[in-house]
Amino acid sequence: MATRKSSGKERPSYRCTECGWTTAKWLGRCPECQAWGTVEEFGGAPAVRTTAPGRVTTAALPIGQVDGKQATARSTGVPELDRVLGGGLVPGAVALLAGEPGVGKSTLLLDVAAKAASDAHRTLYVTGEESASQVRLRADRIGALDDHLYLAAETDLSAVLGHLDTVKPSLLILDSVQTVASPEIEGAPGGMAQVREVAGALIRASKERGMATLLVGHVTKDGAIAGPRLLEHLVDVVLHFEGDRHARLRLVRGVKNRYGTTDEVGCFELHDEGIIGLADPSGLFLTRRAEPVPGTCLTVTLEGRRPLVAEVQALTVDSQIPSPRRTTSGLETSRVSMMLAVLEQRGRISALGKRDIYSATVGGVKLTEPAADLAVALALASAASDTPLPKNLVAIGEVGLAGEVRRVTGVQRRLSEAARLGFTHALVPSDPGKIPDGMRVLEVADVGQALSVLPKRVRREAPQEEGARR
Repeated sequence: MATRKSSGKERPSYRCTECGWTTAKWLGRCPECQAWGTVEEFGGAPAVRTTAPGRVTTAALPIGQVDGKQATARSTGVPELDRVLGGGLVPGAVALLAGEPGVGKSTLLLDVAAKAASDAHRTLYVTGEESASQVRLRADRIGALDDHLYLAAETDLSAVLGHLDTVKPSLLILDSVQTVASPEIEGAPGGMAQVREVAGALIRASKERGMATLLVGHVTKDGAIAGPRLLEHLVDVVLHFEGDRHARLRLVRGVKNRYGTTDEVGCFELHDEGIIGLADPSGLFLTRRAEPVPGTCLTVTLEGRRPLVAEVQALTVDSQIPSPRRTTSGLETSRVSMMLAVLEQRGRISALGKRDIYSATVGGVKLTEPAADLAVALALASAASDTPLPKNLVAIGEVGLAGEVRRVTGVQRRLSEAARLGFTHALVPSDPGKIPDGMRVLEVADVGQALSVLPKRVRREAPQEEGARR
């Protein structure tokens, strides 16, 4: 009986450059991470191997007998960052902080490095983007100097690991992971293979030494973390540092956290002397006035579990072009367009279609949740009628295309925050729950009821009535 001879040529094998998934045939889309165009040929098909049972390093224990004290979080010295981390950094944990250039990542982490350093806990700050003297100048400016804070400028992975043996830190900060390369891996620093190798080596070192590690990551033009997606899977915590370069507000948002929740947000203010945490940031999003102004409405948004009072502003003017302008800042253009359509069809306000409309938020905050719909609609209606809303009024609720005002989460928490800041009146959907003392709440079922809080439009109707009398 004839036997089939094995071919001497190895079959090609393909691997996803994002997550490392391998296959024997080429695919346009990786079925593991759903990325397009990342499956590339990298060599012969992997040989079938079997792994024999090895020596056990740590015996398996019932979960009730495992010591959980070793995973107790230690404060970073920055309360707002501790809030996002769930109490602080756990020994052996690796956190990735990503953000756009110039947002303040290095300034924040240098402040963390100085405040976390102590006699019992050394901190090692490794910079691959600046020289040691440049970092020292920033430390002098923000007051981040400590005798137990060690600084090194390195771009070689082996040198970074050598500093760990010398300093023996409890906290390592690497700025950034895309600037360090391993001599054993081909490719330029920042490439997928280099980022994967550097991150893997530092994660192993952190777990073996019980050392917390903070990695700085770059982002792409789309706002995603640069490098392989595997990097986000390997680390324990993923944080995004957000903020407009022209505004003072900065937000640290948790995307992944193996040791806590991901619904917390840390608020910071960036100024010339550094960056400071804001325990009560609502004052940045408000404009204090003696009298109310047409086109403004206040709402309470939830950033994670933190309620923030924000102000929505709108302005309408006669258009000088056939296609009126629709400009937004801090608001989603699609949501504003929906509110304009609802006001015109359900609220019977026909003066918006042929006018230029500008809408924005105060203080650089971005309102993306649907709970701000009612405030946007009232601000637009107030601007169109040129009549101000009552003073000390907040509006909370999602508006549907049928004009109904829907319930949103955390209404009681939002009302408590508004009452704490001195607001006395609120427009909310039906069944808001327990109402804080001193707060008068009007439950509205649709946009028509909400528009009833606007005074009569005497400013625009008066000239028409006077002309009619003549």
